[in-house]
Amino acid sequence: MITLLHSAIVFGTVILFGALGEIISEKAGNLNLGVPGVMYLGAIAGLVGVFFYELGTPNPIPIVCILIALVCSFAASALGGLVYSFLTITLRCNQNVTGLTLTIFGSGVANFFGGSLNKLAGGVGQVSVPVTSGAFRKYIPALASIGGEKSIGYLLFSYGFMAYAAIILAILIHFYLKKTRSGLNLRAVGENPATADAAGINVTKYKYLATCIGAGISGFGGLYYTMDYIGGTWANDGTIEALGWLAVALVIFATWRSLNAIWGAYLFGVCYWMYLYIPGLQRRSLELFKMIPYVVTLLLLVFVSMRRRKEDQPPAGLGLPYFREER
Repeated sequence: MITLLHSAIVFGTVILFGALGEIISEKAGNLNLGVPGVMYLGAIAGLVGVFFYELGTPNPIPIVCILIALVCSFAASALGGLVYSFLTITLRCNQNVTGLTLTIFGSGVANFFGGSLNKLAGGVGQVSVPVTSGAFRKYIPALASIGGEKSIGYLLFSYGFMAYAAIILAILIHFYLKKTRSGLNLRAVGENPATADAAGINVTKYKYLATCIGAGISGFGGLYYTMDYIGGTWANDGTIEALGWLAVALVIFATWRSLNAIWGAYLFGVCYWMYLYIPGLQRRSLELFKMIPYVVTLLLLVFVSMRRRKEDQPPAGLGLPYFREER
């Protein structure tokens, strides 16, 4: 059981970052279905940045590796969010189509540069940033060994810093949206941009900032997957895209609440990896277990729709373009 929960937390952290960024974006009324593409951009940008740093430095400094990876990842992902914002906010393109295009674009760019890195490193699977990956995966053994191997201490303290950063970030986002003036303004923009505009809130600024910052946070999910989950290499197997769609599903499952996204992400992880701990499963049954998070999300949507509680509904202006001249 401890092993299953540990795997679920590591897996859940990837989609938690993606969901937190999308929650911020959707709270401003922007339905960005480009989360998988944004996660691809964050993953490859962080990997490329530290690959060349480690390649050109005899003794790479771990903290510098971490900073380079984080800055490159956030910058590339936020740039993807900026492109999406320009197309949907300024040019008023369809949000669904633009988001799907961003996913295709992000995966194409990432796999192109990932393939180039593989060739540069000597072949598929040869890309390695051991110093950076080690820094991202480093934990305190003394805390993890409390109570012995595979104990509660191992379950709570055997992760890299980004697993804890995701939880802290979720709490901060909750506080920001609920307790700060700026957060309330952001929610007002997502609910009714015309009313927010009439109240003197700069709707365009809030939408741009929320989407770009949200995309940057989502990109950390791809970075965590690359540096921690698969150990600092590049895998062109479509996993990041699948995790990106799970992050979008998690936003709905969490009913647009960042705190709900924490336990929801870990629940998705348990559902996703449960098949490994059930003996006697046939191989064709494995894919059925991987469908469980999506099925749970659909059931929750039905349940929420039947209850019709306003606090469980998406922002009223989600996915709708704002035309100020029609106010």
